[in-house]
Amino acid sequence: MGVTIIWDHQVPTGLQMPVGRRIELVIGTPLDHADAEGLINGYHPERNQYDARAVLERVLFMKRRANCRDPALLIVTHDLFIDGCDFVFGLARPSTGCAVISLARLDNAYYGRPSAFDDLADRAAKEGAHEICHLLGLEHCDDPECVMFKPETLDELDRKRMRLCPACRARLSGRHSGEKC
Repeated sequence: MGVTIIWDHQVPTGLQMPVGRRIELVIGTPLDHADAEGLINGYHPERNQYDARAVLERVLFMKRRANCRDPALLIVTHDLFIDGCDFVFGLARPSTGCAVISLARLDNAYYGRPSAFDDLADRAAKEGAHEICHLLGLEHCDDPECVMFKPETLDELDRKRMRLCPACRARLSGRHSGEKC
């Protein structure tokens, strides 16, 4: 089984290779890369955010159109939310093999800090690997250094390492479950 990363056209130039390589190291599977087709759904102007669940519907549409059965992760620059949460870094729906992450809150600039390409690449890879691992059957982990730990803040995300803990590594399998953020 392969995994495809779909890149939104607004993702900063040069991010694909370092993010892709880091994710491959975590999940142990080579990745395919594709460019996103068209616009994504789910924009809420009152929030200036996209509904991550609606974006996942667009990912599913892209997968069906391309006759893709493998897991797919869309990487966008738009801020995402789901009902009940102010924002999400990402969201996965294992039942459809679709996931999305947003770079919006992974960039230092969002917090008024100087932009740092390496920080953005590292965070995007951790979140990308996290959502792909949901698609591959993993649940959240209590180990704050494991890529499967669910961060609530940027500091918690930065504390995570670019690896699965031994327990998650041992559990990595193809089982599917519900929607995971």
